Amino acid sequence: MKALITLCLAIGFVASVGAAQTNELTKALQPLQPFLKTWKGHFRNSTPEKPNFDVQRWERALNGRAVRIIHSVNNGAYGGESMIVANPKTAALEFYYFTTAGFYTHGTIEFQGGKVITHEEVTGNDDGVTKVKGTTELLPEGKLRVLTQYFKNGAWVDGRDMTYEETPAAEVLFR
Repeated sequence: MKALITLCLAIGFVASVGAAQTNELTKALQPLQPFLKTWKGHFRNSTPEKPNFDVQRWERALNGRAVRIIHSVNNGAYGGESMIVANPKTAALEFYYFTTAGFYTHGTIEFQGGKVITHEEVTGNDDGVTKVKGTTELLPEGKLRVLTQYFKNGAWVDGRDMTYEETPAAEVLFR
């Protein structure tokens, strides 16, 4: 009986170690671990009568070798998907972002003082945007803030300034 109890405890320990490992990211992606949640933010022009919102889900992908971000605006009116990976040649974090609007971006990520700084080159945007700069950070109260700027017609213009709250039940929807 003692051997059976010891065997059960050992199996339980091995199972719990395996479960813990399945939630880990590779070392290069570790700074993104706190972002792995579902977030919902409202645009500045959002009203109760006409809500205007974005839902983002950050998740571990490819056995911890990537972070996948999917998002949708207003239940699928617009959306996109990003995959963040470490470039094996340079060790830099890179990503691609594909959109329902038909354009895509390729960018790099760096970390500065707890902030995620992104630089993107845009391909195929009909509005003339050719580059995007962004800053994403976790605020002390647990919210997520995203600031962006777009390079359009030869000048940088302010883009999004949104604060998101963790919203586990929110869904990313595509049409």
